[in-house]
Amino acid sequence: MTVRSAWLLNRDAPGGGQTREDTRVTPLGTFTPTGEMTARGGVIPGGNPFVLTGAGPMQFTIGVGRAYITGSTTQGAYPVAVTAPETLTVADGNGTLPRKDAVMIRVYDGLYDTSGQTAVALEIVQGTPAATPTAPTATGTAEKLYEITVPAGASAGNGGVPWSTAVADRRRTTVAIGGINAGGWSSSWSGSYAGQYRDNAGTLERWNGTAWTAALETSTAWIAPTLASGYTNDGNGNGTVRYRKITIAGVPHMEWRGGVSWTSPSNAPNDGVIVASALPSAYRPANHSSVPAAAGGIPLKVDFQTGGLVRLITNPDVTTWATLTGIMYPLDA
Repeated sequence: MTVRSAWLLNRDAPGGGQTREDTRVTPLGTFTPTGEMTARGGVIPGGNPFVLTGAGPMQFTIGVGRAYITGSTTQGAYPVAVTAPETLTVADGNGTLPRKDAVMIRVYDGLYDTSGQTAVALEIVQGTPAATPTAPTATGTAEKLYEITVPAGASAGNGGVPWSTAVADRRRTTVAIGGINAGGWSSSWSGSYAGQYRDNAGTLERWNGTAWTAALETSTAWIAPTLASGYTNDGNGNGTVRYRKITIAGVPHMEWRGGVSWTSPSNAPNDGVIVASALPSAYRPANHSSVPAAAGGIPLKVDFQTGGLVRLITNPDVTTWATLTGIMYPLDA
């Protein structure tokens, strides 16, 4: 038996119940909680658990792996494992319409369901043929691993399933409490408790109780705006004017670098507005932000306006350059 579960059968049950080997190979311990008595189900990361590989026109294999399958608050959760590749066969396609099947790993426990059996199995749940089919959802004590689009008329003698394009990965991951969740196919799930962390496509995020926020500093690429008429880049050798959005501890900021120059002392062109057009809405501050800037030792202020304009506020002693290097201000309210 290669699909196994711990804490499912009693030792004196028919078939021998849980073995010492079952206990060793299945994942034990507390996993990510979702409530006082429930835990997040999912695949245990490490390697490529439960990898699906086409094995024929209508057959595929599911590789080895471990998972956690959750039940009700009174039922608890089941650690399960596949210890050798399992082969499954997809039913022939509908004559005229495609369908989407779901590949599940499911626990049957007759003490809590109406199955009348005590077992764990990999299974294919057939979807309903339709012009735009949808796959069955995982219900009860089951975890969805994949969705398979079965073309109309697919069979072993008629092309079968195109494995390279028909499979959608639906594995989600789960880790022990305090661990950083490795993601999975969907990033839309809510956190379980304030202080939980996850890796979302390479960005470390923290659940603050209501939303995921960047846990560390992240930023967009540098953007070089077009300067307004009368201004040139590299004022006093400070380089090209650029800006980017940078998130620090969940708070979005704007960061600037570079310098501008102009020809007439104390007379900044274009009424001091240095960018040719307003900044994109995602880069505008929620509140008017006035920030001091360097201008050859002369006091100067830069106004970053909610409408996206950037304006130098000069005085009669200002020469012919100003730098924005080092300017940073919050974008939120």
